[in-house]
Amino acid sequence: MSTVDVELDISGMTCASCATRIERKLNKLPGVEATVNYATEKARVRGHDVDPATLIATVESAGYQAALPAPPATDDHAEEARSSEADEVGALRRRLLISTALSLPVAVLSMVPALQFEYWQWLALTLTAPVAVWGAWPFHRAAAVNARHGAATMDTLISVGVIAAFGWSLYALFFGEAGMPGMTMTFTLIGTPQAGGHEIYLEVAALVTVFILAGRYAEAHAKKSSSEALRALLEMGAKHATKLVDGGERSVPVAQLAVGDTVLVRPGEKVPSDGLVIDGSSAIDASMLTGESVPVEVTAGSRVVGATVNVGGRLIVEITRIGADTELARMRRLMEEAQTGKAKVQRIADRVSAVFVPIVIGLAVAAFLGWTIAGASLELAFTAAVATLIIACPCALGLATPTALLVGTGRGSQLGILIRGPQVLEQTRTVDTIVLDKTGTVTTGQMTVTSVRPVAGVTRDELLRVAAAVEAGSEHPVARAVATAAPAVAYADSFVSHAGFGVQGIVDGSAVVAGRASWLAEQWGIHPPAEAAAELNALARTGTAIAVGRDGEYLGAIGVADTVKLTSASAIARFQALGLRPVLLTGDNTTTAARIAAEVGIPDVHAEVTPAGKLDVIRQLQNDGHVVAMVGDGVNDAAALAAADLGLAMGGGTDAAIAASDITIVSGDLTVVADAIRLARRTLSTIKGNLFWAFAYNVAAIPIAMAGLLNPLVAAAAMALSSVFVVTNSLRLRRFRPDPSSARTTPVPVPQPA
Repeated sequence: MSTVDVELDISGMTCASCATRIERKLNKLPGVEATVNYATEKARVRGHDVDPATLIATVESAGYQAALPAPPATDDHAEEARSSEADEVGALRRRLLISTALSLPVAVLSMVPALQFEYWQWLALTLTAPVAVWGAWPFHRAAAVNARHGAATMDTLISVGVIAAFGWSLYALFFGEAGMPGMTMTFTLIGTPQAGGHEIYLEVAALVTVFILAGRYAEAHAKKSSSEALRALLEMGAKHATKLVDGGERSVPVAQLAVGDTVLVRPGEKVPSDGLVIDGSSAIDASMLTGESVPVEVTAGSRVVGATVNVGGRLIVEITRIGADTELARMRRLMEEAQTGKAKVQRIADRVSAVFVPIVIGLAVAAFLGWTIAGASLELAFTAAVATLIIACPCALGLATPTALLVGTGRGSQLGILIRGPQVLEQTRTVDTIVLDKTGTVTTGQMTVTSVRPVAGVTRDELLRVAAAVEAGSEHPVARAVATAAPAVAYADSFVSHAGFGVQGIVDGSAVVAGRASWLAEQWGIHPPAEAAAELNALARTGTAIAVGRDGEYLGAIGVADTVKLTSASAIARFQALGLRPVLLTGDNTTTAARIAAEVGIPDVHAEVTPAGKLDVIRQLQNDGHVVAMVGDGVNDAAALAAADLGLAMGGGTDAAIAASDITIVSGDLTVVADAIRLARRTLSTIKGNLFWAFAYNVAAIPIAMAGLLNPLVAAAAMALSSVFVVTNSLRLRRFRPDPSSARTTPVPVPQPA
């Protein structure tokens, strides 16, 4: 029997407990191992000879929909998918806004007796009816689906509470005395059970619906962005290619390329697909995929990857891989697998609801039966049961997470910290290891002159001036760094660029060359003295070494490298103060990585790691029992960011890395990462406090409701009070301040030219 992996797109889930139910159903199949991710709405199934039709049928038997993933979308189809998502969130927003507009007058009329005119209750009924039926329809539909499969979730309690409050109000208006002219409602702490037929609970039905809709809208808006990471990867590739046909050129969509086709890649263009250079030489900027800032020199015979940028000369490339076989597609699959395999974060309210909902419904039934057996009137028994449902209905519970998240994320945005959603927060408290990408995270990601080493008799400024004059004609990032470092630049005459080797030109009447030391020796007969050769080797180990010669004589060397950010060392110290173990993870060479790690104080270094290797390092740390946070900025970091328990992307990074992360640091300042972790932990603590009190207010009054002594208006007041408390508690997050010990005051000095 063969082992296969099957991925399914799941729809119809309304809470994390839905994902758990589907997962449980799938895992009951023989030989099947399944994980279901609520955030990405995907199921990944592994097993022997798995039949997709059986899997889909199993999901549908649980009350949800499943389908095999559609093939990669074209631009038009991708736009349609985005439009569909926007329409779904927009529809929920309209439902929320309309329900809010209808509910506010009902709440004011019900709570302020002075405003209750002669037939106010009928106006309240007219306004509440569409809210209780149409506004709460998503909850009613989900509750019905769950009921058909013998399950109960928060949707069940919300639906039952809204229906009970609205249904009893209809009874009181049409069969009781609540519909009489001049009817008023007042607050009493202890109700009179026999007065149940005089009271209506329309504001309860309306406000519960509005509060829960607000929470669902915040959740839907956050989920909408979960697919942006994959889209960012898809949109990174080139859209068109210049195909060479019968000695001519023809622009074709990349999707029409086939293995063996020959394409022309001009300077500044993206390589359309993975291939082999058959003519030309250039520098390829692969930072979008590798995260490393130094372009890679390529010549005939070199392999190039789709979506990388040609920053130098003209290349002719033979296509060797297309579509799903390309490196970009492989990166996309890595990220998708990492997201699906991510530890499921189940919202606290959903976990509690698995026990809380059945208990509350059972207590309401017990109250009804208890009063009936005791010989009380049917009206009294029904009033006690309805009051029990109403006091337990979790309107504050619906606010507990969104309000804390809203305030916490709002404060975070003021500090340059963007938190994706509530699912981000649960792991922050237990994170013990923070893995840092090097380029663009610990370092600036920009090439800078770090050392100028002239030979005896040549000044530092003279060496820089001469080198900058010839390098100024090149667009290579290393050349730009040299040109920028010179105090004044005069362009060389007769400039010629030798891609992958160096440049030459006439400066003040002298022939000047700059580039690889081996090129100067082989082509120009320029050899450095012994001591200068040692310096060249040292510079090459820590970055890029440029040898400079004039009129056949060696003038000196210039070192160019990526430099450490000013705040990196202080940020590492703050991580350690928070109890986090820093780890440096980079695709750069071991020597450079060790030098950077020593400068900032990171003891654990993993160098020369591929994108897939980064993912392996994260998973290995997790297998060793660590809770891992990952900080990165490149597409090569995206899969690792998604797999980590907490992913943090630097704001200057790629869209794919930002979309795959849980938290984005807009400023790119590493010290803000420590503040982000502190804010996330504080926000999580606030959410937990909110949830506790949201339950406490309601649960404490359940015995009173079961005794038939709780006026339904008191139930509504308790919910309003718990809501006010939740909002007030959340607002305390506005006082969050960055750590005053921020080591911005003790920056690591950038290496200065020697």
